[in-house]
Amino acid sequence: MSLADQIAPLLPHLRRYARALTGNQKRGDAYVRSLLEAIIADDSIVDRALDPRVGLYKAFYGIWSTADLDAAQPAEEVSGTEGVVSQRLSRMTPINRQALLLTAMEGFSNRETAHVLQVDEGEVSALIDAALKEIDNQIATNVLIIEDEPIISMDLEQIVRDLGHDIMATVVTRDEAVNAIATKKPGLVLADIQLADGSSGIDAVKDIFARFSVPVIFITAYPERLLTGERPEPTFLITKPFLQSTVKAAIGQALFFNNEESEAA
Repeated sequence: MSLADQIAPLLPHLRRYARALTGNQKRGDAYVRSLLEAIIADDSIVDRALDPRVGLYKAFYGIWSTADLDAAQPAEEVSGTEGVVSQRLSRMTPINRQALLLTAMEGFSNRETAHVLQVDEGEVSALIDAALKEIDNQIATNVLIIEDEPIISMDLEQIVRDLGHDIMATVVTRDEAVNAIATKKPGLVLADIQLADGSSGIDAVKDIFARFSVPVIFITAYPERLLTGERPEPTFLITKPFLQSTVKAAIGQALFFNNEESEAA
C-alpha cells in the first residue's frame, strides 16, 4: 500500500488534533497542510518503520516544532486576540499539551507518544502530569451541557464539577438550549449532535453563536458528520464512547484559549 493510501484515512483525526493543539480551526489546518506539502516534497519525513499513524503524527510534530506559520501570515492576521494567543503559545511548553492530547484524545500509548514527541518513554507521564496541573489551575466557569442521554449527561456533569466548574444547565433539545442562554452566557458548551426531539445540537450551537462567542466541544457518536472537510467544522471534537481523561483534556484546551482571548479583549 502506498504512503498516500495509508495516511489518507488518518487525516481527519490529525486535523482534529491540530485544531485542538492550536485552539483554532484555520491555524490547525494550516499546520496539516504544511505537513502534506512537506511529505509531497520528501516522503521520507514519515518514519515507515513505525505504525503509519504514529509515523504521521511524528512527522506532524516535526512541522509543529519547527515551522512558524504565524510569522508567515500578514501582520493584521495575528494582531489583537490572535497575536496574544500566539504569544501565549510561545511562552507555554507545547510538548506538555501535546503529550496529554496524544494520549487522552488521540488514544496513543505512552510508548507511541514518546515516538511522536521524540522523547524517552519515561518522560511522557511527567509531561502529562504537568499539563493536568495546568488544567486544574484554570479559572472556574459555567458550563452548558446539551445532551439527551441521561447517563452520559450525568457523566459529563460529574467531570465538569470535578474540574471545579459549575453546571449552568443540562438540556436535551435545541429549544431548551436557546431558552437556557436567554438570560445568561455560558463559559463553555458541551454539545451532542443528535438530540431527543430530533433537533440538532449543531443548530443549537449556531443559535448560541448568533448571540455569544463561546468555546464549544462537540461530543458525538457520529464524528464523520463533523469531519467532512466542509465548513464550519469544530475546533474541539470528542467521539463517543469517551474516557473522562479525554473530556478533561478537551475542556482544558478549550478554556485555555478562551481565557487568553478574554484577556486580550
